[in-house]
Amino acid sequence: MKGTLALISSVFLLIEVVSGCPLRCLCHHYSKTVDCRNQGLVEVPSQLSVQTQILLLSNNRIQKIGQRAFADALALKILDLSNNSISSLSPSPFQGLRHLQILNLTKNFIEYIDNKTFSSLPHLKELDLSSNSIVNLPGTLGNNTGNITLLSLKHNKLQKVDRLLLELLPNLKVVLFKGNSWQCTCQVFGLKLWLESFLYRGGISDAVICSTPENRKGKDLLKIPYEMYGICPPTASEVHRASALHHNSESTGSQKHAHHNGDSSHSHCEPKPKPRPVNLRHAIATVVITGVVCGIVCLMMLAAAVYGCAYAAITAKYHREHLAPGKEKGNLEGKEPFESLLA
Repeated sequence: MKGTLALISSVFLLIEVVSGCPLRCLCHHYSKTVDCRNQGLVEVPSQLSVQTQILLLSNNRIQKIGQRAFADALALKILDLSNNSISSLSPSPFQGLRHLQILNLTKNFIEYIDNKTFSSLPHLKELDLSSNSIVNLPGTLGNNTGNITLLSLKHNKLQKVDRLLLELLPNLKVVLFKGNSWQCTCQVFGLKLWLESFLYRGGISDAVICSTPENRKGKDLLKIPYEMYGICPPTASEVHRASALHHNSESTGSQKHAHHNGDSSHSHCEPKPKPRPVNLRHAIATVVITGVVCGIVCLMMLAAAVYGCAYAAITAKYHREHLAPGKEKGNLEGKEPFESLLA
């Protein structure tokens, strides 16, 4: 009897291996789905069919992912590794999954993400890293991650996110930040600028709620005025952008002045004077001085008008007093010949 049972088990195992379905998993060949949920697995199962497009591994006890864990399932489009015990990811754990579009890593114990972890996923669109223990993110998620449209970073231990990382995701439509220990000092100033631009372009995001410093605890990052940050040093992305612009300007200048002598090249390298910032006191003083000058000009014009009117009045009076009697005398003398003729 025992021999018969062992033979039957071996036959079933052989059938599963031949059909490409791992032990303790359910395989749906029509939908090309392998369902290994809630099976207590401690590693990614082998013997996956090369045609598998959906692999469900949630609610297991997987702790690490080897570099060739998915070497037999390179056609994967959806991979669910949520609610496992993954604490770290090797630099290339998803190597070869060029067709993967959705990756769910929620509810694990991941603390660190390498900048090459997702580099082999050029068609990745949705990346869910929520409910882990991530403290820091790299400056970039990888060279081939520009197609990501959804990024969830909820419920981690993040205090900041480099603005450059987000700017390297041009197709991003949804980004989720809540449930982190955001430190709302100068180090998140770049995130504030990026988030304002992202929302203006129609992006979707939840609130970035500050945890520190104490006077900003519980406040929405977007509602903190710029003046509260004081003078912040340039962010990493701004330094990178300025460096690129400086390099381009130097290249253009060297091409334009290649025929000049050494003195001209030396003068070209001299730093240009920075534009002076607008001073509020100087602006007020300028307005006051302008007002005083305009007032003096107006008074001078008024004095000229009064002087002109007075001169005209005096001239008119002079004409009435000195010229009118002569005219009357002339009129009387002109009447005598006429009256004598009548007599």
